[in-house]
Amino acid sequence: MQLQAAGYYPSLKLFELLDLFGGLYNVSIDKMQMLARVGLEDKAKSKYKDLSGGQKQRFSLCTTLINNPKVIFLDEPTTGLDPQSRRNLWDLIRKIRDNGTTVVITTHYMDEAEELCDRVAVMEAGKFIVLDTPVNLIDKLVARGFKRSKEVKQANLEDVFLDLTGREWRDE
Repeated sequence: MQLQAAGYYPSLKLFELLDLFGGLYNVSIDKMQMLARVGLEDKAKSKYKDLSGGQKQRFSLCTTLINNPKVIFLDEPTTGLDPQSRRNLWDLIRKIRDNGTTVVITTHYMDEAEELCDRVAVMEAGKFIVLDTPVNLIDKLVARGFKRSKEVKQANLEDVFLDLTGREWRDE
């Protein structure tokens, strides 16, 4: 499970934290390979407390993957991330899913749910009110006569930003 805010030992270096978590799971890991999966190999000797918010999110995901889980839960994984980090994290989540791990995401970003999820559950007041695929949910709404007030284009402003600035991981 990756929580929105994780509590790691702030003065430990990333490779030390990976050793700690590997020990907790009783597995031997290639620390640099694990860090490379989330674009943090250059931060291996950095202290956790010195990471940016996005780097902390990526490291948290890294520790979540140590024992090759069959299911992972991600709580608001892209909150507070810049566009590059957000889209790169989306790509990483897709890779994790495509490698056979079930990924359960909680998010307030509907574009994120539409982009990443095979099924979406909508909750209100602590109760599930619908569970379906994003395509079916959208198609049902449109079939009931819903019309957007603004034309939907092939790209959005975030796509423009990424096109202008690139998609590589940022140190924020």
